[in-house]
Amino acid sequence: MIIGELLEKELVLPDLAARTKNAVLAELVAVAGDHVPGLDAGAALKVLKEREKLGTTGIGDGVAIPHGKMDSIERIVLVVGRSAQGVEFDALDHKPCTIFFLVLAPEQVVGQHLRVLAGVSRLLKDDAFRKSFLAADGADGLWRLLQGA
Repeated sequence: MIIGELLEKELVLPDLAARTKNAVLAELVAVAGDHVPGLDAGAALKVLKEREKLGTTGIGDGVAIPHGKMDSIERIVLVVGRSAQGVEFDALDHKPCTIFFLVLAPEQVVGQHLRVLAGVSRLLKDDAFRKSFLAADGADGLWRLLQGA
């Protein structure tokens, strides 16, 4: 799975303004809603909040991978965000999250959805990649890093 194939440059957010878990979800979804035809940001936010009720998507090491499935979209949507100060996200290691990869997938592509989640998770387990992600210079630097991922 190549992240660069799924990710649009406009969906890379190098400086999230949000300071809470719900605000992060809303900020990521709002950008997706502005750039992805047919994506209802309100419905997407509801899906993500329902998923978080099942268990946190803050996997530790400063990483959160909020995700969900929606009937109304036709392709997998990936939004990437970075928070320099970190956001309390109920992560498994109880530490703030600084790296966010939002994944929304159509209901009918469960296998592909799981492959994307697994690929993102594998990538973000790499300490060197996480350090490069946090050090990348602005949207262009993040975009270049993610194109090679």
